[in-house]
Amino acid sequence: MRASIVIIGDEILLGQVTDTNSGEIARRLGPLGWEVTRTIVVGDSAEAINEAVASALVQSDLVITTGGLGPTKDDITKKVLARCFGDGEMRLDADVLANVEAVFAKRGLALNDLTRAQAMVPVCCRVVQNELGTAPIMWFDAPGGKALVSMPGVPFECIGMLSKAVIPLLRERFTPDMAYRHHTLMVTGITESALAERLAGFERSLPTGMHLAYLPTPGYIRLRLDYQAGKRELSDEDFDAKVAELKGETAEHLLYDGDASPARILLELLAAKGLALATAESCTGGNIGHLITSVPGSSDCYLGGVISYSNDVKSAVLGVNADDIAEHGAVSETVALQMAEGACRVTGADCAVATTGIAGPGGGSELKPVGTVWIAARTPSGIVARKFRFPGSRERVIERASTEALLMLIGLLKQS
Repeated sequence: MRASIVIIGDEILLGQVTDTNSGEIARRLGPLGWEVTRTIVVGDSAEAINEAVASALVQSDLVITTGGLGPTKDDITKKVLARCFGDGEMRLDADVLANVEAVFAKRGLALNDLTRAQAMVPVCCRVVQNELGTAPIMWFDAPGGKALVSMPGVPFECIGMLSKAVIPLLRERFTPDMAYRHHTLMVTGITESALAERLAGFERSLPTGMHLAYLPTPGYIRLRLDYQAGKRELSDEDFDAKVAELKGETAEHLLYDGDASPARILLELLAAKGLALATAESCTGGNIGHLITSVPGSSDCYLGGVISYSNDVKSAVLGVNADDIAEHGAVSETVALQMAEGACRVTGADCAVATTGIAGPGGGSELKPVGTVWIAARTPSGIVARKFRFPGSRERVIERASTEALLMLIGLLKQS
């Protein structure tokens, strides 16, 4: 079965907002047997929306749209779809109105006429209650047994309600004609080209319908093994055997069996070993702590961190020797090591990571150019520091340094 995604909104086309919905929708539809054949982005134009929907329905059994369902005048998706699938007639849905009123009452906001108009829906649609917001989800039946589902553009609402309400309806309405399985491994310490050379023979051995995808991220690579074909063409045992073979081929570089953020991987390791973590950040400005605390349950292992942006804080809070800063500079091995030790001392943690560097765009020198970062990682078994040179913008340097700090500590913990 084929699916298309239509993303609606001038803000997407202008680059003011980044579309994250299409990728998340595709990831959730794939395991259900849906092949997402294309994603279309259109502006808030009745003509553009109408053309995109009509074209998508020709090629697909299912079309999911997101966006254009708000209370403002440029949100016209509802009216366009009312004309695409019916005569344009609208009706007041009492359940939607009650939901809108409840949401606004809970938030302590006054309900105005524009927001109340959210309860007006096309007569020709089936309404799916949006439990996470005010814009209703609308299901339209199309000729040939096809369907279009109109979702809100807010990612939290779109993806949340897709999983909670829309996917169960898709399971009831459609019978998959394809089987889909996938397994992800994460590897590190090897370039994408070197990994491709190593796995060339493995890829040649893959049966029809199976594919290996390389998904590189600075610091690590996701390897996703996919299988999509007729239900009885490959057994689960055969797929599992290929996964095991891929693990063997990548064993020395295997970071994680599955798909998870480095922060989650680190927290799982710490929990398994009964260890606590602290952070000491200078150039990353708290980003490592942010990545860690974004993982639910991080408080089980993460005690806290010190953002020691100034040299005075490095010395007064973390205990970095001021003479060492004067002699070697704040961006140095000895300072990074002392920051990591200080983080453990002031928090009582067993493990720590520390970063000190020059994120740019200014502040660099011939000896220490922009992008130079010292990272230290400490466990009960020892402490190490490494010097890195990260290219790119300030934001990229911060992200790379944060990721490498997490990976360094993961590596140390695996060795201990």
